[in-house]
Amino acid sequence: MTSDPIIVSAVAVVRDRRVLMVTARGRDVYYMPGGKVDPGETAAEAAAREAFEEVSLPFRADDLEELFEVRTQAHGEPDGRMVHMRVFRGWTDDEPVPSAEVGAVHWTTSADADRCPPAGTEVLRRLVELGLID
Repeated sequence: MTSDPIIVSAVAVVRDRRVLMVTARGRDVYYMPGGKVDPGETAAEAAAREAFEEVSLPFRADDLEELFEVRTQAHGEPDGRMVHMRVFRGWTDDEPVPSAEVGAVHWTTSADADRCPPAGTEVLRRLVELGLID
């Protein structure tokens, strides 16, 4: 039996051909600021909420531009459990500030793909394809 996919949204903040990623406290895997979509919430609303909760960046859902969706094996889940992650672009000059659940923020390029779970690696590949990061 295949379980339902994990539905998540994330924000890609791109500056100087690098994208913002974070590590959770006590972990070394890089991931996009984002998380699960709550019931009654749109994907863009979830992305904006999670970006604020994780790195204190205030985005309005209406101001986020959907870039693409990544569908891949979910990190740390049994084989076959998929994650469906919608990635939105957000623009801000504010500096990200890690929340209690985030250990650090990182400005990354495709050279950091080996630090990422499958979805993060795919996001980096797609951002390179779009000409947004190195």
